Amino acid sequence: MATATSTSFTHVQRVRLLYKTILRIHRGLPLEIKAIGDQYVKDEFKRHRKCQPHEINPFMTGWVDYAVTLSKQLSVSQLKKKSPILGRHLTQEELETFKDDQVYQLHELMQEAMKPKVESDSDIPTKL
Repeated sequence: MATATSTSFTHVQRVRLLYKTILRIHRGLPLEIKAIGDQYVKDEFKRHRKCQPHEINPFMTGWVDYAVTLSKQLSVSQLKKKSPILGRHLTQEELETFKDDQVYQLHELMQEAMKPKVESDSDIPTKL
């Protein structure tokens, strides 16, 4: 039986597979972070649907790196730690390759992620 390799998939199939893989990995995140992450991924993939050919490889490489890093951070051994570390710091070189709108997006994402947690109505007792 032949095994599927990345070369046997079309570009569209590889993008879809990566997109679905990332959303599947996000299932392991805390709900607040998952919601932000899912929306960001959906927006980014939609925004790059018609990107220039020279933007495809950096886009795919960046998201594959993200998926690999996050899946390692969400591994069982990492989650046993009291405060597992999620994400990583960007290097100065990485930041310098960003366009202005990407820096703005990153700043908005950081602000959203740093908002204080608000109690939902379900967390408030109905009877005292």
